[in-house]
Amino acid sequence: MVDRALFALEGVRAVLAALLGLAIARALLAVGQAWTLASAVVGLWAGEPLVDQATFVALFLLCFVGGQGVRCAQDALLARYARKRVEDLRDGLLGTVFEQGSRLVQKEGTGSIAALVLEGVDQVETYLRLILPKTVCVAVVPFVVLVCVFPVDWVSGIIMLVMYPVIVFYMGLIGSTAKAAASRQHEEYQRLSNHFIDSIRGIDTLKLLGRGKAHGERIFEVSERFREATVRTLRIATLSGSVLDLISTLSLAAVAIMLGFRLVDDSISFFPALFVLVLVPEYFKPIREFASDYHASLDGKNALASIQAIIASAPSGESGRVSRDVPAWGEDAVLELDGIGFSYPEHEALSGVSFAVRGFARIGVIGASGSGKSTLVNLLGGFSAPSAGTLRAAGCELGDLRDPSWQRQVLYIPQDPYLFHGTLRENIVFYRPDADDEDVDRAVRVVGLEELVSELPEGLKTLVGEGARALSGGEKQRIALARALLDRSRRILLFDEPTAHLDIETELELKERMLPLMEGRLVFFATHRMHWVHDMDAVVVMEGGRAVEFGTPSDLAARGGAFARLAAQAEGGSR
Repeated sequence: MVDRALFALEGVRAVLAALLGLAIARALLAVGQAWTLASAVVGLWAGEPLVDQATFVALFLLCFVGGQGVRCAQDALLARYARKRVEDLRDGLLGTVFEQGSRLVQKEGTGSIAALVLEGVDQVETYLRLILPKTVCVAVVPFVVLVCVFPVDWVSGIIMLVMYPVIVFYMGLIGSTAKAAASRQHEEYQRLSNHFIDSIRGIDTLKLLGRGKAHGERIFEVSERFREATVRTLRIATLSGSVLDLISTLSLAAVAIMLGFRLVDDSISFFPALFVLVLVPEYFKPIREFASDYHASLDGKNALASIQAIIASAPSGESGRVSRDVPAWGEDAVLELDGIGFSYPEHEALSGVSFAVRGFARIGVIGASGSGKSTLVNLLGGFSAPSAGTLRAAGCELGDLRDPSWQRQVLYIPQDPYLFHGTLRENIVFYRPDADDEDVDRAVRVVGLEELVSELPEGLKTLVGEGARALSGGEKQRIALARALLDRSRRILLFDEPTAHLDIETELELKERMLPLMEGRLVFFATHRMHWVHDMDAVVVMEGGRAVEFGTPSDLAARGGAFARLAAQAEGGSR
């Protein structure tokens, strides 16, 4: 029943020690309440004046208030600890996803990773706030209560001592069954999350191929499996909780009945009988609370196990990574790739990629779809780590380019730039939050956003991004260019087919805005549109994950190789 993964959390032993002290205080205060209440009631039963019981009533209230104070202190301690651990887990999870990149996402599934980041960490927080105090209370409170009961009435103590292991044994059996059911539910939830993401991505293709109805049936099947797994888990939780309540109630009844018989034959006096009767519910209360919340915490337990497994899956020193400070990129700096390879779980994406570039140059990366262009750009941006080969940047030999000193110099513009939920201005100044209005206005003019700004109801203060004003692909690209224009400190510029989804008129207009941004920078421009290569200083031609050619456009055209074939295909397609 106790999750050993909890003991691997940082600082958990100190928290458990504090909870242990609070649990002992809670148990002693419960004993104090039972003692003072029984004393006051017995005194009244004996005909003593109510005023003589004022001391016991005051002590009872003091114990009651103290018990509530202990609970408040416990909740505050757990809130701080759970929030801190959840922040660490989220940082560790996101860091691992960033470190391992597409390999991890391919293995676990986009939907599963997103569900863990967005919902899983919150479930872990709930789990920590529920399971830690209840685990300590189950181990401590019954023991303290039993120690206090035995000197008063050993018969009731024996009944309580015998029944407690029975409840623990039965709860262990239920826990194993519930754990298996919850694990199946968690697996189905991850499968449903991944299936949902895949469906959203491919909905246009499914409609185009007439597979909408068949895929709808598949969605129904996946959803039904998750529903059935959820219902099975809830059924186990409901039935087991009812049985545990029944056993606890019967145990309490056994103590009460024995006390009643012994009161009748005068083998026990009124005070100890009432004291024990008031205290018995506190003996069984921790395990009943643990059982009632155990099923509610299983989602958090499974999420914690999944997050810890993902974080642990990143080996130390992955890909031979050596962290060094890469100097600021300059005209004499050299970037060398030697035998670079990269593999997804299903296939090898790059193999034996080798070339070198110097200083500020515009490098085109061309090739057919699936040739490895985007994977190469991801490696250059430090979003993924190569599985083979070596990298040297500005004299530093690196296992990969995930070093912060390199990434601080990189500016990345993908096919579909991401817009955060915020104002248009906040999105433009993403890399330069300290930019003044004059710089922002100049960037807006240079990239051609004046018309958009004039049309928006609040201009640069208009909310865009998720759930706000929708923008076209061309407008998003202009915002990405404005970000690049504002931050001239980043001397390495990566484009991953930024105009792939734009019409040719918009692309040519944006091209005029892009080319000036490339001056004084090392640029890698991945594209399948050949008109860009004429503005490049050199071109890397990708085929089947290999860099089959590297050189100036004129030299490559004269060779009559892969570059010439791509150029001929593009010219034929334009006709």
